[in-house]
Amino acid sequence: MAVDEVDGTVAAMGPRLRAARERHGATLAAVSCATGISPSTLSRIETGRRRPTLEVVLRLSREYGVSLDELAGTAPVAVGEPRAPAPPTFGDSKVVLPLTRYLGGLHAHKHVLPALDGPPARPRQVSHEGHEWVCVLYGRLWLALGDQDLVLAAGDAVEFDTRVPHAVANAGSAGPVEYLVLFGPQGERLRWRTPPARGRGRGGGRGGGD
Repeated sequence: MAVDEVDGTVAAMGPRLRAARERHGATLAAVSCATGISPSTLSRIETGRRRPTLEVVLRLSREYGVSLDELAGTAPVAVGEPRAPAPPTFGDSKVVLPLTRYLGGLHAHKHVLPALDGPPARPRQVSHEGHEWVCVLYGRLWLALGDQDLVLAAGDAVEFDTRVPHAVANAGSAGPVEYLVLFGPQGERLRWRTPPARGRGRGGGRGGGD
């Protein structure tokens, strides 16, 4: 690739990064909280006033769920390839990263809520068809479920019918909250399976021969 082609590819990354961010409904502040890149740096990269380093491009590629080829404009265009729609995003500060790319069945997403400057207000609840599982990876998540208020810490998980009014918010100001969501739009449920205890499998474990 010639030098002028390289320059053109790098220059085009800014608009592509901005488009990827806007597709996920994320603000510069939210992406900054999730990646550690300052909002001013992100803004200068998106407007072409600053060239992104490889480290920055890798961080943003992972955050937006796009490949380096897509950001460079060299990825082949797949015709008719189905993509799973992102779940509804309420507000301007949530970052949603789809983890599944197919239509139908269970959908998986990673959500990031930025740190807060003060105590949060009770989030606005919504209800819709489906079933949802939430697992907190980092921080403290406030789940307003009907008339209940639950605070979930890292490692906590909860499941609920999304026809019950629900909403989430960052429960503290110590930092961002990261959590995973599994969503069954048609009410699909997880099937819990527990493996048999070691030595107690079919046939009573190790036994004598015939």
